Amino acid sequence: MKLIKSTLMAAMAGVSVLGLSIAGPTPSHAQGTVPIDVWALRDVVDQVQISPDGKHVLVHKVESREGEYILEIYKTDDLSKPLRRLAADPMEIISAQWVSNDAIFGTAWQVNRRTVKGPEEDVRDYRTYSYSLAANKFANVDGNFGIVNLLPNDPDNVLVSTGTTVGDGTGVDPFAAFRPRSYFKFNLKTGARSLVLRGGGKFPFVDRWDNEGNPRFTQVQDRDAGTVASYYRLPGDGEWKKFQEFDLNDPKNLYRILGGFQGIAGFDPENPNIGYLIDNPEGEDKAGLYEFDFTTGKVGKKLFQAEDADVMGIQLHSIPGNDKLVAARYSGAKRERYWFDDEEKALYEALEQQIPYAHSVGISSRSLDGSTMIVQNTGPHDPGSFWLVKDGKLAKLGSRNPLLNPEQLADVNYVRYPARDGRIIPAYVTTPKGKGPFPLIVLPHGGPQVNEIITYDEWGQLLANAGYMVLQPQYRMSVGWGQDHFDSAYGEHGGKMQDDKDDGALWLVEQGMADRNRMAMFGWSYGGYAALVAASRDNNIYQCAIAGAAVADAEKQYFGRRDTSLKALDEWSKRRGTIGINPINEVAKVNIPLLMVHGENDRRVLYYHMKDYQKKFEAAGKTGEFLTLEGADHFSNTLMYRHQQQFYTKMLDYLANDCGPGGL
Repeated sequence: MKLIKSTLMAAMAGVSVLGLSIAGPTPSHAQGTVPIDVWALRDVVDQVQISPDGKHVLVHKVESREGEYILEIYKTDDLSKPLRRLAADPMEIISAQWVSNDAIFGTAWQVNRRTVKGPEEDVRDYRTYSYSLAANKFANVDGNFGIVNLLPNDPDNVLVSTGTTVGDGTGVDPFAAFRPRSYFKFNLKTGARSLVLRGGGKFPFVDRWDNEGNPRFTQVQDRDAGTVASYYRLPGDGEWKKFQEFDLNDPKNLYRILGGFQGIAGFDPENPNIGYLIDNPEGEDKAGLYEFDFTTGKVGKKLFQAEDADVMGIQLHSIPGNDKLVAARYSGAKRERYWFDDEEKALYEALEQQIPYAHSVGISSRSLDGSTMIVQNTGPHDPGSFWLVKDGKLAKLGSRNPLLNPEQLADVNYVRYPARDGRIIPAYVTTPKGKGPFPLIVLPHGGPQVNEIITYDEWGQLLANAGYMVLQPQYRMSVGWGQDHFDSAYGEHGGKMQDDKDDGALWLVEQGMADRNRMAMFGWSYGGYAALVAASRDNNIYQCAIAGAAVADAEKQYFGRRDTSLKALDEWSKRRGTIGINPINEVAKVNIPLLMVHGENDRRVLYYHMKDYQKKFEAAGKTGEFLTLEGADHFSNTLMYRHQQQFYTKMLDYLANDCGPGGL
């Protein structure tokens, strides 16, 4: 690690200070009113966080199109110039967080390999670092570890786990949840570690700890028995007690495993015997929030359950170390809140009244005395802004994309439409400026078992700015809308899951919002798979398809990663790999123009998917276009400015000129 010693003007003052010289092409229908160069930027300000004492702010930012992220530290009483400017040459800082008033921990990465050799392998290496503000010094932290708890009542120590890979935020280690870990107190002053608990045997890891450093909740997968069981401990207990067990060979339990949000979510700070459990007990379709009694091992009273969506998480008090439950979070027009605490509710309502274009407002960090905080907002008209609240005053610190004018961005509406079998599908519709009916892009999310909540969506806004309406359907198997919504997708890859997307497009036509003769599908990852399926459907409703990072050979993908030890999981994977529609076997049926885009170093959906599909596609005498993003991976944080400029330019040109007769 090295320190940047040159003094520059404060980055928060404006775009010119960031060194961004944007010279885009003349706007047209294909490009919209915002130049592609603006859309292609990496997040300019990526993270802002206040120190526990409220005296310093860290800012994670990039200052040029091709530049690397750096870390700046400001005094909160003087934001005119940074106190520190830090870089990690030859590595790049990709994350940072305060763990005390003096110490910052984070991760850096570096590209060290040219190609991806196998599934989930990376071309980058990762390293954990610590930085002391007082000493103005970096240190490497040996061994891969993650911060488990900041231990707010023990300011000299944090709780860390070892045995995990250094994360980059993509979640590409599918077995990390089951890998044994050991837990240590890490002394922030001396760097010494003291063992708290060593994982192994029947209990390889701990899912959740309390703020005093007590292990409280864990889940154990027994592959021989085909079960997953939940265990709890009271503070001071030395033994785990089982309170739930599920058969992983029963398909009805897949939602609990693949959804990833159910279980103990927190603890009552007033009563160590009470926890907060997210669950959908027998007979309940939607997951709700319940009290859990650790003394009896039983589920207690229901605290909240939404009518149309699962509870996906909880929100605790915004002051660090205060574990008071203030809200339940669930899916809707955004990540909605059901409030339990009037004081926090009033604070958020006041912030929403003061922040322009407030949509999804959150207090991302706050001083221990509560007087100073960093507030973030994202929404259809805000790509992500950061605000400092200090001494009762609100000041904007920066934006993820300061070159975007909020008025240039499009409205996004939450809708619910009927599929052909009567199932109600939640969806988000981005409406361009002007009068409809509009040309339509159906944009299905990846996964497919993920929860998509629209706050700010760059692809949706890019397309809307070019004049296209965008539909983002939460088709069956999307998480957060109840178990039945998930289960109804079993074995329906390319079937009813695909119908849900088409039915949404036709519903918009019926509403007079979309033009029946000007529709296309674009998706990434599973969404790319869906675009390939769309390209070969009979009685096609689309004029073209754009498939990004697409699973083109689902069968090869399945056999390359097959795990037969758990029958239900294997059967689920098989139904999206060998049963149903496999796009590479449907090449001869493709009946609309097709554009495929793929990262050369994609570790999740390997590059062979596009190359194998292209070879078979061309052998069948089909004509399509294939774009390789050199050096790009699967995930958005690996798509650099050059990748996005190349991709966005090609996509908009293709839609305008090559998508069906006369373009879309």
